[in-house]
Formats: sequence, C-alpha cells, structure tokens
Amino acid sequence: MVWAGIMINGRTFLHVVANGTMTGQRYIDEVLLPHVRLFRGAVGDKFVFMDDNATCHRTLAVQDCLDSEGIQRLVWQARSPDLNPIENVWDALERQVADRNYPPTNKNTLIRALIEEWDKLSQQLLDNVVQSMVRRVECCITPHDGHIPY
Repeated sequence: MVWAGIMINGRTFLHVVANGTMTGQRYIDEVLLPHVRLFRGAVGDKFVFMDDNATCHRTLAVQDCLDSEGIQRLVWQARSPDLNPIENVWDALERQVADRNYPPTNKNTLIRALIEEWDKLSQQLLDNVVQSMVRRVECCITPHDGHIPY
C-alpha cells in the first residue's frame, strides 16, 4: 500500500506503508502529520485535502487531527473513485512499473520500482489530473438545487 499527494507544480514523496492494517491512528502518524501537514504548510490557506474515503480516513481521531491542523477536507461521495484524480496517477504508475525492462520480482524490488517510477512521472500528468478536478466536481453537483446526485 502506498500514499502520495499531488498538486499543481508539486508532489510529495511516495510513502510506502509498512506491513499491517492501516488504522485511523496509523494514518495520522504515517501520513497526515509527516506528509499532509507539511504539504498544507507549503500550499497555504487555499489547501484542500482529498482522500479516498477509506474507512480508516473517516475516524473521529482523523477528523480531530485535520481540524487541529486547520486542514480542510474536500467532501465527496463515498465509493466514487472515478472522482478522485489520484486514481489516474496510480494507473500511470502501475503501467510504468509493468513496462520496466526488469519487472519487480519481490516486495523489495517492487517498493524500489514504485519509488523510482513515482519520481519519473511527468509533472504535466499530475497537473492535468489536478486541473481535471474542476470538471469532476461540476459534473457531480447540480447547480440548481445544490444536491449531489447518487
């Protein structure tokens, strides 16, 4: 399992989650505090955080952490990965790893390949998927009544 953040003209390092189950507390300790908090600090007050609505991301402890750090979360429908631009990035990363001359043969070589290919992803690709978020949000919110269709 991996985590990374993207934005126009930037990205975080790829974080490889160690063995075990991702809990709300692990999410806070391994992702929010060391990565998201710093990313938010670099971006400033206009920073809006989007995650993938996983159960561990929705714990009260996670929300308390986001609130205490002044991190605004984008609210969007659960189980709608097509709305999350990072899914396109994961697809591109998966293709790059699969296209390597020497595909990974074990966990360690997979981790190394993921990190190397993450660093090679074009910033233009990341910028494009972030910019696509405007279209994704517009297609899901009905401007006449403000309701999100299900």
